[in-house]
Amino acid sequence: MEQYIIKGGHPLVGEVEIGGAKNAALAILAASIMTDDTVLVDNLPDVNDINVLLDAITGIGASVRRVDRHTVKINGKNINSVDIEYDYIKKIRASYYLLGALLGKYKHAEVALPGGCNIGSRPIDQHLKGFRALGADVEIEHGKIIAEADRLVGKHIYFDVVSVGATINVMMAATMAEGLTIMENVAKEPHVVDVANFLNSMGANIRGAGTDVIKIRGVQHLHRTEYSVIPDQIEAGTFMFAAAATRGDVTVLNVIPKHLEATIAKLLEIGCEVEEFDDAVRVVSKGDLTSTHVKTLPYPGFPTDMQPQIGVTLALCRGTSTITESIFENRFKYLDELARMGACIKVEGNSATIEGIKRFSGARVSAPDLRAGAALCIAGLATDGITIVDDIVYIQRGYERFDEKLRGIGAIIEKVGSEKEAQKFRLKIG
Repeated sequence: MEQYIIKGGHPLVGEVEIGGAKNAALAILAASIMTDDTVLVDNLPDVNDINVLLDAITGIGASVRRVDRHTVKINGKNINSVDIEYDYIKKIRASYYLLGALLGKYKHAEVALPGGCNIGSRPIDQHLKGFRALGADVEIEHGKIIAEADRLVGKHIYFDVVSVGATINVMMAATMAEGLTIMENVAKEPHVVDVANFLNSMGANIRGAGTDVIKIRGVQHLHRTEYSVIPDQIEAGTFMFAAAATRGDVTVLNVIPKHLEATIAKLLEIGCEVEEFDDAVRVVSKGDLTSTHVKTLPYPGFPTDMQPQIGVTLALCRGTSTITESIFENRFKYLDELARMGACIKVEGNSATIEGIKRFSGARVSAPDLRAGAALCIAGLATDGITIVDDIVYIQRGYERFDEKLRGIGAIIEKVGSEKEAQKFRLKIG
């Protein structure tokens, strides 16, 4: 099993380029099969989740051609099945976006219940509520969601809770429904806006993405397009907190600073210097950092996907910090691993109290999920010894060339696949 071996104690310094947003790209790739024309999508991150979804799309008969590492051409004209196999779904949660895409285009979709990281309960009731409101019959049988309709008709839909997945999934289905759909209490995340912009570039009529209300005037057909995915705000934030935790000086390139406002605000609160440019952000961390309080919220609040990264950083800040996790109840599993590295943390329910320490000590830890794995790597970079991070397959689901990018800004980190490789690297780094 592959693992990262990290030697800490070196501030990260330099520039790192951010790739395309995984969460936007997954939905955009699913939506690309809604036309019979060829769609070109670029600035894709080359990560496991993307590759699994492309395999699932190929598996139902669509044509998928990789132009290069970050560009793909997809043609959904010859799709011969609306049944997405369990083997694809169990690996990534975002395969459920094929529900909205297939239901919108063919008025029929069969998709196994989703898997993904075990970070807590992520019910899909709001997805099903939206599909039913549009006129679909939706049943769950033998672990599979089956949605079908003679016709989809636009409706006024109010979501009970803000859900990114439901907002995107129902938006896709409504794109090819008859008449006007009004969706209220929707998610406003940048990747919701990106998916809406992509659909509009194919001829959809969607207005209001990024606000509380999205209005969709259904169309009969969508057409070819060429589209570039937005930069990944979570990857950017991960490197920004890596700079903070290691007392470094890092400039993240190819970002949209507005998407990072909540992250930037917390970095400033703990005492980092942050400089914004048109498409880059520089984070400088000097001396002692101070504690703060964080509560995860839907966008534009502080993102739950950044909670482990700031948690690691706060464990190295002077004073007492608190984190309240309001999105996923299992998001604190990484804190047990962080305690093995010397962190002083107490968890009660959905709240964690963190007493800052000077430095972590090296240990062997295991990545419980995607973002927690990246956060534990940050912790390893801020130790006074060697850290081994197991189960890095989670990290590879969402970060492209993670170890390579870290080495580019001064990290001592190596991916190894055997004990022989691990021993060789330990000898190399002393």
